[in-house]
Amino acid sequence: MPAQQQQQQQQRKRQQRPREAEEREELDERVVHLARTAKVVKGGRRFAFRAVVVVGDNNGSVGVGVGKAREVPEAIRKGGDRARRNMRKIPMLGSTIPHEIVADYSAAKVLLKPASPGTGVIAGGGVRAVVEAAGIKDILTKSMGSANILNVVRATYKGLTSLKDPAIEAQRRGKPLNSVMPFWSRNAN
Repeated sequence: MPAQQQQQQQQRKRQQRPREAEEREELDERVVHLARTAKVVKGGRRFAFRAVVVVGDNNGSVGVGVGKAREVPEAIRKGGDRARRNMRKIPMLGSTIPHEIVADYSAAKVLLKPASPGTGVIAGGGVRAVVEAAGIKDILTKSMGSANILNVVRATYKGLTSLKDPAIEAQRRGKPLNSVMPFWSRNAN
């Protein structure tokens, strides 16, 4: 009987593995930055790696994770796992964001501005990775302050997660939905 139970458990595990693989394939995982760090010990330097990973479904959800390990693949795997755990839904208005926002994390400051359809992603480095993984197609951005990639990525993530949904904001203000929408989306309705 115990041998039969073990076989059943192994079959279940085999069936679950493809689902996990499919789930990982659906998500867009990007390694934004790899840094080699050194710890000085008695025998010399001990090197480790830090990976900044952005994961998104290209449909309004994005997560950022940082993985640290002695080997690069292990750091990337840890960063990807943390990014999946930190995934948040972002309010979107068509292919852009609902309103302008300035977000900062540490000394990094990022300006995110909605753009009319057809503009594309006007962003550099870490900001581009987060915005594209989230599935935003039209946006204007400017990275100000610190150029530290980790802080720029975290500032972008903080900005996107603190965006307000236009419908909820209109209800909170007691105004019609049209009055809180960007001008190009008003003409489309």
